[in-house]
Amino acid sequence: MKLLKLALRNLLGARLRTWLNVIVLSFAFVTIIGLQGVYEGMNRQAMQAEIEAEYGGGQFWHPEYNPYDPLTLQEAHDSPPPEIQEMINKGEATPILILQGTAYPQGRFYPVLLKGIDPGQKILNIPSFVLNDQEEEFPALIGTRMAESLKIKAGDKVTLRWRDVNGTFDAREATIVHVMRTTVQAIDQGQIWLPLEKLQQLAGMEKAATIVVVDKNIKNIPENAGWVLKDQKTLLRDIQELVKTKTVGSSILYIILMLLAMLAIFDTQVLSIWRRRKEIGTLMALGMTRWSVVKLFTLEGALHGILATLVGAIYGLPLLTLFARKGWGMPEAVDSYGFAIGERIYPIYSGGLILGTTLLVLIVTTIVSFLPSRRIAKMKPTEALRGKIQ
Repeated sequence: MKLLKLALRNLLGARLRTWLNVIVLSFAFVTIIGLQGVYEGMNRQAMQAEIEAEYGGGQFWHPEYNPYDPLTLQEAHDSPPPEIQEMINKGEATPILILQGTAYPQGRFYPVLLKGIDPGQKILNIPSFVLNDQEEEFPALIGTRMAESLKIKAGDKVTLRWRDVNGTFDAREATIVHVMRTTVQAIDQGQIWLPLEKLQQLAGMEKAATIVVVDKNIKNIPENAGWVLKDQKTLLRDIQELVKTKTVGSSILYIILMLLAMLAIFDTQVLSIWRRRKEIGTLMALGMTRWSVVKLFTLEGALHGILATLVGAIYGLPLLTLFARKGWGMPEAVDSYGFAIGERIYPIYSGGLILGTTLLVLIVTTIVSFLPSRRIAKMKPTEALRGKIQ
């Protein structure tokens, strides 16, 4: 306890030199927590959006379905197996029929995916209810990105062409009944949503589906249902890997900030030992062991980390709280990145993040403080009193 009081008194006695180091270290501390919170918020926001709008609690895929190969769509359809059909009948899942097609807006042609969905479904956060429009013979739903690409708006008509079950081309004129705004590009760009039964009838694929999306609240999903089960973890893997890559890239900034702060503390410790060599000799002459003096100087350095935590909490807590409440506005260009984030990112600061960063700063500060302090163990009291240091 006496050693702690002495270390604190010496540290506060350094005044400006101490507070400059503390401010630099607290800045690194707050910056690391702030950026990590942004990535965590972006990760959770993107995953939540994908789950609600596209993935649900998981998906059953037709064995021939490959989302990266549109040529498989012609064969990737069939009536769902009995186990999956039972879930559909209970409202625990919704089927989606996917066909490769072409849109002809204003004399141009545009490759699209035609997706048939039940207008009454409640599984996905898609305004499919607009497809119940009784006034239009063939209503269609698109997203804002698709509307911009096709240069069409709600109320416009567009000719759609596809191949039916026999491989014969068929075409109909669809009416855009609604343009939805969504952060999930995968259900927007290159997609046109149509009533499931209508698309099944026109394509000659009665009761057929390509994928079946399960409700996110269903926990026990049958794995051996005849189709390929893709659970949430599998479907969200790409997002998690992308965020992990971004986090690793940002570690370079963390390392630079920590190195700057640690360099300042290291230089301060070296300078302090050199300037206080007579004091060190006096302490040894009064009976303090060499390693006790090493502990004293190491403790002084470690207290930089504790003071930095307190100072960082003073200005960082209200700043990060405001940041988490107001969010971080995203430029319009982010909308084309294919990452499901909204107009604002709301950071998330978990207890593990704050505690882990605090422990990291304290441990690194203690180690950096100890390294130059080891020289004290080689000093002789008589030489230290004369102002000499090895």
